[in-house]
Amino acid sequence: MSWEIVYIKEAQKDMKKLDPQSRKYVLKAIDKVSSNPLPNAEGGYGKPLGNHRTAKLSGYMKIKLKDLGLRVVYGLVRENNVMKIIIVSIRDDDEVYLEAASRIKKLEEENEI
Repeated sequence: MSWEIVYIKEAQKDMKKLDPQSRKYVLKAIDKVSSNPLPNAEGGYGKPLGNHRTAKLSGYMKIKLKDLGLRVVYGLVRENNVMKIIIVSIRDDDEVYLEAASRIKKLEEENEI
């Protein structure tokens, strides 16, 4: 059973910034993970993120696209089977995770998560 994929507004903009080939690979990876986005500890494809000194991302997961140097950070709304894409960005040290944490904080303030 696939989960519904929802992109926050900023993540939609992230996708538009990608070149067509990269966008194709990212969409394919997201589609694959959406078939079972649960954490790998629960038998899914999700790679859990935790709290680090720079970003508090416990409860969120990532998709790593090593060849492209990209990361996708997403959260799950389990009761509605929604996979919410937070950010699609290059992995530039901790920048992608800092931006993800910033977006999550903003969404929490607006009660959208």
